[in-house]
Amino acid sequence: MDELKKQNEKIWHSAAHVFAQALTQIYPTVKIAIGPPIETGFHYDFELEKTLKENNLIELEKKMLEIIKIKDDMIKKEITIEEAKKLFEKNEYKIEMINELEQSGEKKVSIYTNGNFIDLCKGPHVKNISEIGAIKLLKISSAYWKGNEKNKQLTRVYGIAFKTKEELNEWLEKKETSEKNDHNKIGREQNIFMTHELVGQGLPLLMPRGAKLFQILSRFVEDEEEKRGYVYTRTPYMAKADLYKISGHWEHYKDGMFIMGNQENEKELLALRPMTCPYQFLIYKNGLKSYKDLPIKFAETSVLFRNESSGEMHGLTRVRQFTLSEGHVIVTPGQLEEEFKSVISLINFVMESIGIKDDITYRFSKWDPKNEKGKYINNPTAWEHSQNEMKKILDHLKIDYEEVEDEAAFYGPKLDLQAKNVYGKEDTIITVQIDFALPERFEMTYIDNDGKKKTPYIIHRSSIGCYERTMAMLIEKYGGAFPTWLSPEQIIIIPVSDKFSNEAKKIHEELLENGIRSNLDNRNESLGYRIRDAQKIKAPYIGVIGAREIETKSIAIRNRNGEQETILVKDFISKIKKEVSEKK
Repeated sequence: MDELKKQNEKIWHSAAHVFAQALTQIYPTVKIAIGPPIETGFHYDFELEKTLKENNLIELEKKMLEIIKIKDDMIKKEITIEEAKKLFEKNEYKIEMINELEQSGEKKVSIYTNGNFIDLCKGPHVKNISEIGAIKLLKISSAYWKGNEKNKQLTRVYGIAFKTKEELNEWLEKKETSEKNDHNKIGREQNIFMTHELVGQGLPLLMPRGAKLFQILSRFVEDEEEKRGYVYTRTPYMAKADLYKISGHWEHYKDGMFIMGNQENEKELLALRPMTCPYQFLIYKNGLKSYKDLPIKFAETSVLFRNESSGEMHGLTRVRQFTLSEGHVIVTPGQLEEEFKSVISLINFVMESIGIKDDITYRFSKWDPKNEKGKYINNPTAWEHSQNEMKKILDHLKIDYEEVEDEAAFYGPKLDLQAKNVYGKEDTIITVQIDFALPERFEMTYIDNDGKKKTPYIIHRSSIGCYERTMAMLIEKYGGAFPTWLSPEQIIIIPVSDKFSNEAKKIHEELLENGIRSNLDNRNESLGYRIRDAQKIKAPYIGVIGAREIETKSIAIRNRNGEQETILVKDFISKIKKEVSEKK
């Protein structure tokens, strides 16, 4: 973590305490829960009988500035568990956290004091609250305690703070720009996707333009994967609990799954799939395999389901049903490095083609041997071996990566490709995992050249990631102005008036026959109105058809930059085909 980020996090964390202090002064009966720094700023969750409104934030901001002017030091103190319980005895949220610390073996906890305000916290914080030079409370929302829908719903306030007003103003300007490019805003304005309360949270509806973008991406990926030796499977959306017990998902991932049936009788339980790997492993086992058959490359455009908490869901980036370009490469140990490199080559090609390769960073996600909560399959020797193998491969590939502990999959280490959204929040776009555990669990074998049965390795991989999340990234990257090859419509044909509609329709149909994505707008509206509508969705080209164009078999086109030219229909077809072939 760089020094600026460390400094900002201290300020944000400290500002969260000042917010809680202001809150308790204005609303003495409030029960404060937790207020961490987040990727940008901070939030604080609390239980309050009153419903906060925007004007209440102004009052809270004013109180925070009054507190900062007092210039109290933030003083850390270690106290015993018993002392902490007595100190926070009227706050069940703090007591619950203290009990958890006690259960994990802690004998003492840390508290921070500024003035007469005390909060349970491990820090770090600024030395003196006067280091907070500027604050802004941003919005009010709700959140379940610990993100669990079964718990009480609390009020959450988000805020930001900096050392100087200049930094705050600069951040607010960037925020305004970011909000303009938020995929949630552009995607809805451009009729790419929508949501509806009758469908539910985390279940976006792709509209025709969004479905077309999805289709373009999936066809591109599937064709490219088949060129590289992948064979496609199609597997069920659900399976018996028994399958997930073998794979380990039932033990390590059950809370994130949608389960159907009576949980008191596990023989009758079905679960929607969180990933496709167990199904493809069963396909692999259908028949004896030789070392000559390997590598086997299975791929599937998989609809998957994750039981995300309501507070985590956002637009297309975090949803409960999503589609993954999923694949599993089953290899001998000797093939592992070559096939891992091949997977990276495919990913790089896809990222380059869609225009986001330069926006990606790499994270080598490892297990944490100290994690005792059952997050990982317990096989330290295999973990060390597989992590060493992945590190060796990454170093051979000269990938610039960050190593992070406790972010591995439960069955093996992974390479995560990370990208930031317009607000600077980082998400994982693609993962590549080396799996030592599941081949053994599923008793997957092959006959080696010595005639003995051996257990293969598996590379779990995606090539474009979750389509919905990647679409969100593309919407923000291009501000809705997609490259010609990706655009849901490549040209919108607009006849000048109704008397040119039949000829315009003929040109539109000729473009369609040549594989050009053309839309015809012959509504009974003015020419200017229809042109403005086409500009709203940022179509690469608008083609106007009048008497001269019909006579010369041409189109008067204008691109998104406002440049105009009249071009023969046949030349326009060649132009678009060239842009598509060059991924422009």
